[in-house]
Amino acid sequence: MIKKIFFQFIFFNFFFIKEVFAAESGGMPQLDPEFWISQIFWLTLTFGILYVVLSKLILPKISANLELRKSQIQENIEAAEKQREDSEAKLKEYDEVVLKSKLEAKNIFKDAREKALKDINSKKEILDEQINEEIKKAEQEIEFLRKSAPEKINRIAIDTSSDLIKKLIGTEINSSSISAIVDDLSKRNGDKYYGS
Repeated sequence: MIKKIFFQFIFFNFFFIKEVFAAESGGMPQLDPEFWISQIFWLTLTFGILYVVLSKLILPKISANLELRKSQIQENIEAAEKQREDSEAKLKEYDEVVLKSKLEAKNIFKDAREKALKDINSKKEILDEQINEEIKKAEQEIEFLRKSAPEKINRIAIDTSSDLIKKLIGTEINSSSISAIVDDLSKRNGDKYYGS
């Protein structure tokens, strides 16, 4: 088959060259009907070879490259979509973690505030109790001093009076009479100083 095509090629070439040399004197050979068969043959042969080369060698490679590129683009699109979904999932998890952390911080702050208020209130109550106890003790001491003060004042007055009288007169007076005088004076003036 190849040999047959080769011999036909040589034969038509020879015929074509011969006609070209003959047509040099006659004008344009491509317009001469004698050469149309050979021109159609070579046109068909050339485009046939070009078609075979394109369809069997070049176009399959281009198709394979296009398919490969298409599959790579599709894989890249799928990978990008997956990464986008992963990013959205991570962002959602991050938002949930932030919200949860805020709620936990708020609860911790609230618990700490309540605990501090409870501690302050309990310490205030204890302090109020201690202050009330101290006030009661002070009031009891004041009351005791108020009740015992006239007696001590009378005792001091009796001792001082007897010492003064002894120094003035030079003799000792009966302490019971001095005591009666001081008691009488303290009863008269006691309401003014002690309120009783």
